[in-house]
Amino acid sequence: MSFTKKYPSSHNNIFDKIRQNRGNSEPSLTTKQEDDVSLQPKLEEAAGVKDSEQEYLDALKELMEDGSEITSRERRMLDKIRHGLGISEARVKELEAFVSPQSPSLLPITANGVTCNMVYVEGGTFQMGASDNDSDACNDEKPAHQVTLPSFYIGETEVTQELWQAVMGSNPSHFNGGSYGTNLQRPVEKVSWDDCQQFISKLNQMTGKQFRLPTEAEWEYAARGGNLSQGYKYSGSNNIDDVAWYWDNIPSQSSGTTGYGTQTVATKQPNELGIYDMSGNVCEWGSEWYGSYSSAPRTNPTGPVSGSYRVDRGGSWGFDAKRCRVSSRIAGNPDSRGMGVGLRLAL
Repeated sequence: MSFTKKYPSSHNNIFDKIRQNRGNSEPSLTTKQEDDVSLQPKLEEAAGVKDSEQEYLDALKELMEDGSEITSRERRMLDKIRHGLGISEARVKELEAFVSPQSPSLLPITANGVTCNMVYVEGGTFQMGASDNDSDACNDEKPAHQVTLPSFYIGETEVTQELWQAVMGSNPSHFNGGSYGTNLQRPVEKVSWDDCQQFISKLNQMTGKQFRLPTEAEWEYAARGGNLSQGYKYSGSNNIDDVAWYWDNIPSQSSGTTGYGTQTVATKQPNELGIYDMSGNVCEWGSEWYGSYSSAPRTNPTGPVSGSYRVDRGGSWGFDAKRCRVSSRIAGNPDSRGMGVGLRLAL
């Protein structure tokens, strides 16, 4: 695999030195790396790679395509190109993540110095809702029905207090300060659906992206593990303690004490797609109005055209296990600000 695009002679000289340092042999790609390479156009499109950044990105591909670490000498050479193209250090980290063999499907986004990862979810068809033999299911989880979705991105974790504060300049969370400490890696909460729309609007202005809340179908598909789903009851396991913070396993059940409430994101096991906390910790707002299911197959559904309540999913630290299942649904007042409700981004 090689990149033959012609660049300014000064940069080609840098490339030549890097190649000579590594040798002239072409590395062969493993099957996994070939699959990862096929994701690159989708990653780059979603990340908004500019023409002025493509030269740097191509150089990174040459250096990282065989899984090698970039040496300090190569880093200095790349810095010359970066400075010449006016690319910031934060943007360099994002570009390097696009071509990393370790995490090819992660799209990092940085806002005011705070980075969050978006996970690529390949589209597919799944059964949404609960089956008739699920004794824990509520009526609004039925009937189960076939849904087909295109590919999309979803947050690796809930939006943290740190990211919300970086974008909005304040932190509305109940579990912040005092006996709860100042751990900004907990999910933001006490945010209404309307608050989330303001946050997303500002984030889009900062990043030039088109973030949004996930649809209910996207949320459930990702929670179930997408095309890698193992059919678990909770997001990533049939044992809720492996993957979720909920009422029976939070460190303290006494209000005002350390360990009560939300917990640091990504401290439980991820699901099949590498996504954390889709069961428990905080309920997560969805994009659409809450409504009833039908048995008819659907393609990329976006919910009712109107309603009184918005959907939120996943259960929270204050819920029992039943409400943390991947098919469980909640109808939330869009103006409400609960200390167990936050959000996860989609793209």
